[in-house]
This record gives sequence, structure tokens and C-alpha cells, in this order.
Amino acid sequence: MSRVSLTRYLVEQQREHGHIPSQLRLLIEVVARACKHIAISVNKGALGEVLGSADTENIQGEVQKKLDVISNEVLIEANEWGGHLAAMASEEMDSIHVVPHRYPQGEYLLLFDPLDGSSNIDVNVSIGTIFSVLRKVGHHRGVSEEDFLQPGRAQAAAGYCVYGPQTTLVLTVGEGVAMFTLDRETGSWVLTQDRVQIPADTKEFAINMSNLRHWAAPVRQYIDECLAGKDGPRSKDFNMRWVASMVADVHRILTRGGVFLYPWDQREPTKPGKLRLMYEANPMAFLVEQAGGMATNGEQRIMDIMPTALHERVSVMLGSKNEVQRVTDYHRQAA
Repeated sequence: MSRVSLTRYLVEQQREHGHIPSQLRLLIEVVARACKHIAISVNKGALGEVLGSADTENIQGEVQKKLDVISNEVLIEANEWGGHLAAMASEEMDSIHVVPHRYPQGEYLLLFDPLDGSSNIDVNVSIGTIFSVLRKVGHHRGVSEEDFLQPGRAQAAAGYCVYGPQTTLVLTVGEGVAMFTLDRETGSWVLTQDRVQIPADTKEFAINMSNLRHWAAPVRQYIDECLAGKDGPRSKDFNMRWVASMVADVHRILTRGGVFLYPWDQREPTKPGKLRLMYEANPMAFLVEQAGGMATNGEQRIMDIMPTALHERVSVMLGSKNEVQRVTDYHRQAA
């Protein structure tokens, strides 16, 4: 049986479903190539002098790692000249990056978290790149931040690349979720799993337990029930997993099920959450829903949220459908 490359997969999706224009296919392939470049830098680690802090802060006030900056530059340089994009937005940049006038301007918008899980870089734990693709709506000339403020359900494609023992690209174009593994010998992305499905039920949850005392009552109720195990109201034992890299935690859930929670907490009561709606929550919600799972902020579907700012934050609960529904119900009952 012949191996299916990323390009062949996209071509066959176009033939079967007819919704992957040439610009979108090119965009996805360019992002995938950029991820290969980032993977090389990640794999070199200290040998490439890329570990440690860049001694700068991003728009969120977080100290940037050298690889944060490198990954951001790789994605911008790879995508700005191809004619498939109008502009880009990154978690690491204050505002949008409009495609320079010397290059043709396309009809798509690219958003990305260039290196998710930065705190894990120096300790050699899995990290990743998350991306989301929107169409530029309207026919007005130029592009502004307002063009990016679309709900997650408007995404044309989304995915992530996880840099771990294997380098894996996970992608949706709205017809299920496919996983590709990087063949380091040939440099090609090879389809290794298609039609990924998340089990509706699970015995595994992912949350940062050190924040327990800061959570709202519905989250504490849900976690308390999980911790009570088979002697509690759930009548089954749960395991907890937490990598502190959203890409790694969501990849585990897509692979074998589970629920991921990054809820609001009272340390910053005016912020609805910590994760970014546009760069993290929306693309992951798209992938999870396409795999049969569910993603909410505790009150509503994440992909129905209308963003009001480029770097808007949100509470996130996603993964196995029945568990996400349960913790969402607890929030609604407490409202």
C-alpha cells in the first residue's frame, strides 16, 4: 500500500469535497514546511544555541524564549511571499503583520501560536505550534485587526504540530481530523491516522491541580467527583495527566480520549481565562469537534464566541463529549 503524503491528502480532499482552493492548499503546505524548520531548531536544542530566554516580553507580558522568537520569524518569513495570505497574527506580536506590498495579497488570514508550551523548552518536554486559518471577509481594500475578529466556526482550517519523540502534524479542513508523521529521512509528511475520533467517555482529566483553591465552584465540584473515584458519585477511578503544554495535552486526548480544563480562576477575576481564543482555543476546538468531541468555555460553545480583541482570553474545557457536557452543565446550573 502506497504512503499518502500531505499534498496527496489535500488533493484528494479537494476532489472528494471540493472545498480546498489552491490558495488554501498552498497555505497549509507552507505552514507544514515551516513546522519542519521549527522542528529542526527544537531538535538541535543546546547544540543550536536556541535554549534559554530571549530577554524580551510579548504582548501578554510573558518572557519570551529564544525559540519563541525564532519560530515566530520562521512562520512569518515562510508565509508572507506566497500570495495566499492577506495578513498574519501571532500570540507573540502586538498587532497584525500585513503582507508587504511587494508581494501579492491573498484571501486568507493566518493566526498562530508559534511555540506553545514554552516553559517546557529547556527541560526537553513536548511543545508545539498551533495555527488557524480564516477567510478575509468582504472586498474592501487593505486589512485590519477587525478582519480577524471572526468566530471559530468561520475557520477554513486549523491544526497543530507537536515536537515530541515523533514530529506530528494534526490537521482539519472541516472533514474530520488527520494525523501526519514527519519522515525525517525523506522530509515528507506521511498520513498515519485518518478520521480520528475521541471517545465520548473517559477516565482521564488534565488540569493544573496547583490552582485548585482559585477555581470557581463548578470546576471544583467536577474535579472533586473525579478524585472521589469509584467510591464517589462517578463510581469510577480517574487518572490525572498534565504536561503544561496545550499541544501535548490535546494530542493525548485526540489519541486516546480525556478532558482538558484551563478554567477561569480568582487570581485574575476580570479575565475570563488564560488561554487565547484566537490562537489556541478556536483551532483546538475545531479539531476536537471534528473528532467527535466538545469544546466550551463553561457556558457556551467556544467556536460560537464572537471575539472583540485580537488577544482575547477564554476559559477552556474540551475533549471527550460526555465529560465536557457534565462540567458545562455544572457551570450552567450555578449561573
